[in-house]
Amino acid sequence: MTEPDEVDLDRPNAARVYDYYLGGSHNFAVDRQMGDEAIAMWPELPQIMQANRAFLRRAVHYCVEQGIRQFLDLGSGIPTVGNVHEVAQLAAPGARVVYVDTDPVAVAYSKTLLTDNPDADIVRADAREPDEVLASPEVSALLDLDQPVAVMMVALLHFIGDESKPREVIARYRDAVAPGSYLAISHATAEGRPDLAGDHADLYQQRTTTPMTFRSRTEIGAFFDGFELVDPGLVFLPQWRPVSPAEVGDNPERLTALVGVGRRL
Repeated sequence: MTEPDEVDLDRPNAARVYDYYLGGSHNFAVDRQMGDEAIAMWPELPQIMQANRAFLRRAVHYCVEQGIRQFLDLGSGIPTVGNVHEVAQLAAPGARVVYVDTDPVAVAYSKTLLTDNPDADIVRADAREPDEVLASPEVSALLDLDQPVAVMMVALLHFIGDESKPREVIARYRDAVAPGSYLAISHATAEGRPDLAGDHADLYQQRTTTPMTFRSRTEIGAFFDGFELVDPGLVFLPQWRPVSPAEVGDNPERLTALVGVGRRL
């Protein structure tokens, strides 16, 4: 894959730093430098990111088990191994997936990866602009919004500041999808490690164009307005439907993201 011309190599990008945390190869020196600084401050970060990825896989499996065959993955990032289309289509061949991201590296690599997959595509768009996303040719071609859809907002909303009115953004997607649709959210919170969250947020504020907003359990829970949270509700990363007790460990709160899946009423 050739580098898109508009890639900014002077500033770290959150999607590429996340790829680095996961051990991916679609990142640049500036991203790796910031990732190393963040890990030096917070050594559990790679474990948190891996747990976040595991939640995404479990959430997709859950939605497939509920009969969902359409997925809209907002802020999808760079599609490393185990992304939504791989999980969904392995469990339910023919499941349709549309990814959405603004990062040119994520979009270019996704386009290459999905070339021979007629049931998956990516839109280069800002998830904060629901009307633009929902009116895109890719969404129109692959998703029937009159039928239930799983909307994935995994590690996205903490990069959407309050000034962008995230509750209104989510409500627009909620109102566009059919009853029986699902919303999956993972969101960074200071609960569990308040001693580290502030410095981590400062690093993203200073170094990237996508500052982080750590939110409380109450604030994150409010994003599910119009959805009924499925069991076990809003919990820390490893506590959401773990495959085994070993996944949860003794201190799940140290993996500082709250996650949940809700069914549209």
